[in-house]
Amino acid sequence: MNIHEYQAKLLFRQNGIAVPDGYLARSAVEAEFAMRRLHQPVAVVKAQVHAGGRGKGGGVKLVKSADECGKVAKEMIGMKLITHQTGPEGKRVNMVYVEAASEIDKEFYLALLVDRETATVAIMFSTEGGMNIEEVAAKTPEKIFTVHVDPIAGLQDHHLRTLCYGMRLSKELMREASVVIRNLYKMFLKYDYSLLEINPLIVTKSQKLMALDGKMNFDDNALFRHPEIEAMRDFDEQDPREVEASKFDLNFIGLDGSIGCLVNGAGLAMATMDIIKYYGGQPANFLDVGGGATEEMVTNAFRILMADKSVKSIFVNIFGGIMRCDVIAKGIIAAAKNIGIKVPVIVRLEGTNVAEGKKLLADSKLNIVTADDLAEGAKKAVQAAK
Repeated sequence: MNIHEYQAKLLFRQNGIAVPDGYLARSAVEAEFAMRRLHQPVAVVKAQVHAGGRGKGGGVKLVKSADECGKVAKEMIGMKLITHQTGPEGKRVNMVYVEAASEIDKEFYLALLVDRETATVAIMFSTEGGMNIEEVAAKTPEKIFTVHVDPIAGLQDHHLRTLCYGMRLSKELMREASVVIRNLYKMFLKYDYSLLEINPLIVTKSQKLMALDGKMNFDDNALFRHPEIEAMRDFDEQDPREVEASKFDLNFIGLDGSIGCLVNGAGLAMATMDIIKYYGGQPANFLDVGGGATEEMVTNAFRILMADKSVKSIFVNIFGGIMRCDVIAKGIIAAAKNIGIKVPVIVRLEGTNVAEGKKLLADSKLNIVTADDLAEGAKKAVQAAK
């Protein structure tokens, strides 16, 4: 789960991380009022969308009066903001954040993330704040200093020394950076983040550290522990198919293709998407019903796939281990009876209760194309979509 910049800065402020003053605005009038409340000669108007690269897309602008602030906000609110992260379709801007401009002396990049390979919390610190960190990592990796913190042992002084000396900070900034990093580490554990990023972390002219932006990704599986965080979810920023799928515990990610996929197991789902592309098709989604899917879950999965008008065929690829093939078959039949299936359905079943599953489908008299293996199923799904 992601949240907006203004929400991230609220959490920063509550946890001892300095941020500029700012106010949320959903209209030009609110933006003008926000500028006046700041009592600053210069402010920054920032589009609030779940995407990076807003500045290059016209989503971050300096203003020098309340009237100008209102005019800029009016132009931003309702616009389709296109960045390298939104894709060509862009994202609609529904609100802006009006923030006091900061006098910047230096910019840093600071992030904490889960490193699955080492089972640690990786803390990354770089002098290249404000830049595309992926590009920095590829071209000048020596400018990124990383330490790995064992969550059992916790953050130690030597981690802080490695980062601060690597960044060649002054003694004054070392002390302040150590406090910032400690507070961020506490936040990371407290709220179950998968990513906590400040880009840029600035040094002001008065030599104070301040978070000028914030990106936060939370572990969905831990949200039950944080109702206050889950309440920050902005459903307008999410694919409606993904929102609907989450209600039924379906692992769904929407894509732009024409072949709907219903698979059990994340690895098999990725392999299914790969082979669809190999045979010239484009998957419309990643959908893993999991090992314990019920007939109701399968029915709802079909309903979500059928609601996508771009879907021209559906490929059901099930390898029954914990999941039983007869349960999948019953779900397909129930979906056909309850919602109707108006596109070709290709089904490949293998594993537990496969004979029972195939018999149920055959006896149903539904217009379903069967396949004996993954390759055959993918070919038929691609041909049907065309």
